Amino acid sequence: MNMQTDAQTDLDVLLARVALRDRQAFDRLYILSSGKLFAVTMRIMKDRAEAEDVLQEAFIRIWQKANSFRPGHAKAISWLVTIARNLAIDRLRARQMPVAPMEMAQDIPDDKPTPETETSNSETRAQLEACLAELEKNRADAVRSAYLEGYSYQELADRFNAPLNTIRTWLRRSLLRLRSCLEQSSP
Repeated sequence: MNMQTDAQTDLDVLLARVALRDRQAFDRLYILSSGKLFAVTMRIMKDRAEAEDVLQEAFIRIWQKANSFRPGHAKAISWLVTIARNLAIDRLRARQMPVAPMEMAQDIPDDKPTPETETSNSETRAQLEACLAELEKNRADAVRSAYLEGYSYQELADRFNAPLNTIRTWLRRSLLRLRSCLEQSSP
């Protein structure tokens, strides 16, 4: 076992202990990972004070979400970096969002669909459901789960007890059949 693998195992163990609310493990996790996470936040934020704020937010999130870390699905350091990076990006986006004056609120168009759009959407949904009904049940369930419910390919593979590449093939072929069916049913 090399030094990098030892560090990875240490982080996995520490995250498991943090999930159990072990403050000493959290302190050790901070010592081992804060330098790298700070470098990530600093590279994105380009301001030391903001990078430190994001780092603090990241460790709060890590403390709160440690129980969602799955050692077999990702490396601990990747999971930690993702949290820090996403928080930094969110902070940048929030900072860059333009705020319109209140007077402009009356000029904001209503984004509710028009009756024509509602009718069209309803017809499209009916066509899609009819086309889904033409697929094998497990293929239609896989398509719904992946594209409407947000399941990952791996989750679908586990759910349908099928190899990952089989799920990919199911989805690709099902989408092609759906497209063909929808094209045929369009006026």
